[in-house]
Amino acid sequence: MKFMVIVKASHDSEAGKMPDAEMLRSMHAYNEQLFAAGVMQAGEGLHPSSRGARIRFEGEKRTVVDGPFAETKELIAGYWIWECKSLQDAIDWAKKCPNPHNEDSILEIRQIFAPEDFGDIAPDVMAREEEMRREFEARQKK
Repeated sequence: MKFMVIVKASHDSEAGKMPDAEMLRSMHAYNEQLFAAGVMQAGEGLHPSSRGARIRFEGEKRTVVDGPFAETKELIAGYWIWECKSLQDAIDWAKKCPNPHNEDSILEIRQIFAPEDFGDIAPDVMAREEEMRREFEARQKK
């Protein structure tokens, strides 16, 4: 099962404050454990929302809203993609994470849909999605 583990933003991350060397070392050591265990597939930190944008959809209309965005607790500061046996396995790994901020923090774990979750809704679309995944992986190897 694949999971996205979302690091919720903090006031410091939204202010663009970079982690200190100790935090980077702690998080790197944790990432190495995840990688060695075959759990971590990807992970990145994100710039503050002031450097981003949102696209609002209203029927056929599209509206661009530039950051920053309110409600820090709803924003994302970073993420991982993990391969775990179960939600409980992902929770167990998340509980080992160093606190990602120098204040109270939240990690959110969400399972990623797999092709089989869609059943027989649109087999042609699922087949093409799989082809695209293989093409993407082949590009990464070049």
